[in-house]
Amino acid sequence: MRRPRPLPENLRDREFHVDEARRAGVTTGRLDAADLAIPYPGVRVPTGHDLESLEAKARQFAQRMRPWQFFSHSTALALYGAPLPADRASQRLHVAAHRPDREPRVAGVVGHRLGPGVTDVRVVEGLRVKGPARAWRHVASWWNHEELVAAGDFLVGVRGGLLTLDDLAAEVARAVGRGQAALEAALSDVRVGAESPQETRLRLVVRAAGLPEPALNIVIRAPDGRFVARLDLAYEQWRVAVEYDGRQHAEDRAQFERDADRWADIRQQGWVLIRILRHHLQGDGRTAVRMVEGALREAGWTP
Repeated sequence: MRRPRPLPENLRDREFHVDEARRAGVTTGRLDAADLAIPYPGVRVPTGHDLESLEAKARQFAQRMRPWQFFSHSTALALYGAPLPADRASQRLHVAAHRPDREPRVAGVVGHRLGPGVTDVRVVEGLRVKGPARAWRHVASWWNHEELVAAGDFLVGVRGGLLTLDDLAAEVARAVGRGQAALEAALSDVRVGAESPQETRLRLVVRAAGLPEPALNIVIRAPDGRFVARLDLAYEQWRVAVEYDGRQHAEDRAQFERDADRWADIRQQGWVLIRILRHHLQGDGRTAVRMVEGALREAGWTP
């Protein structure tokens, strides 16, 4: 079988619109060759490239977006780096426009026509994206409490750092109708300092069980001032440290050994260390709650 003619060098390793290719001299027949995927009408991607991740889909669709359109809802949050739930709606591509402009109507894309109000659109890695506070507000109609809090923790946290708690509060104050109660409840549980959705879940689970709220990212030092550790969750009054460890196996032996030395050092400073693994949080998280509660009771806490 005859091999397709090579694409121009500037099109070989990225997504592109067919109009751009035609301007570069690529024929219609070449654009229909089997070595080019068609994720959206008018867009081509060389085979072997990522066609599944949300970011890849966004970059592909961006080739055909109108100047007034932008990524919104869960897609916007994903492009900022916020954690997403695994539900189907959140994994789809969401693109919006403000009235009177039109949203896209393309298979595989959820189009939204928003009111003519706030037009806070940012450029993130070359992509037009709705502002993070409004994107967080928009998903409140279908995300659950834990998912909203995890995203909120990211947006105000040390990894995200895109917003302040006051920014989120101002957005909640502007919300009316559907999702407002969910946003108010989520905001009350958003904290600065959480570094992963698993840490957020752990904090919410222990609080829902009636245990005290832990402090986040507490630094402990040895008596001589030497840095020992920064704790995920900590009960300073009872010197109980709680850390989430999502690893199922210690693939990196050297890292595991360093962690083991750190765990021992934490305990030598008079702290009780509770390590929560992924399976402890499965289901309702009852196992994790039992572990934390047991340590607190032994340290002198009473309900």
